[in-house]
Amino acid sequence: MAVMAHLDRIVTEWFAEHRRDLPWRTSTPWGVYVSEIMLQQTPVVRVLPAWHEWLRRWPTPAALADDTPGEAIRAWGRLGYPRRAKRLHEAAVIMRDRFGGEVPADEADLLSLPGVGEYTAAAVAAFAYGRDAVVVDVNVRRLLVRVLTGGDPAPSFTAAERTLAAEVHADVEVPAALWAAAAMEFGALVCTARNPDCANCPLAEVCNWVPTGQRTSRPQAYEGTDRQARGAVLAVLREGPADAFEWPDAEQLQRALDSLLADGLIVRERQWSLP
Repeated sequence: MAVMAHLDRIVTEWFAEHRRDLPWRTSTPWGVYVSEIMLQQTPVVRVLPAWHEWLRRWPTPAALADDTPGEAIRAWGRLGYPRRAKRLHEAAVIMRDRFGGEVPADEADLLSLPGVGEYTAAAVAAFAYGRDAVVVDVNVRRLLVRVLTGGDPAPSFTAAERTLAAEVHADVEVPAALWAAAAMEFGALVCTARNPDCANCPLAEVCNWVPTGQRTSRPQAYEGTDRQARGAVLAVLREGPADAFEWPDAEQLQRALDSLLADGLIVRERQWSLP
């Protein structure tokens, strides 16, 4: 495919000029790992201060592993999906006890860690260790599917998209980590889901995409949900143990407490508290 032959050159040249100065791009493997967990479903602008504080407090996996899960949950603050904090702590314990206090470099070992899926394992292997991994997030999927097929990505990663990503990966002539970072950045800043900057896109002349005018995704509701109730409980417990919580829906509050307890994010002895 003609586009495939120079797609990597165009995107990486754009990246060299327009890339954001994100601190985890020059960090330790642990810094890369923490960033990838934090960036799951959370925008960069919210992750940046939390990432800096996390690395200041726990600069290595062992430092976090030697602290309590409750402190990890407390430090997570309002990043959302707090099970990620608990899984980060669990992964740090495994790194300390099984991997000599280091983030593993092998994708199979990374996949054995709690909270790590196919994308995260590939991203850490590539960005932390320069491994030849196929890194495909939603931004990469959107870029490749639009430019090379003229459509939009499916709601979930399909076999066809996986094949397309593998074919492109096999053809690129730059290091895998550079291509992945450039493609992700391009999808995040230019070939965006809702308002792609087609007028200024360096791929415009070779892109096959025909905009449909339809939104590719809808923001997830939060107000009034069980997620909001869970967040309200955790916000109280970050300040210290509590006997009761103010929430307008008693049944929803109980569901929130039950689910947080089942997830291991809170405990109940004499009072409710973080673990």
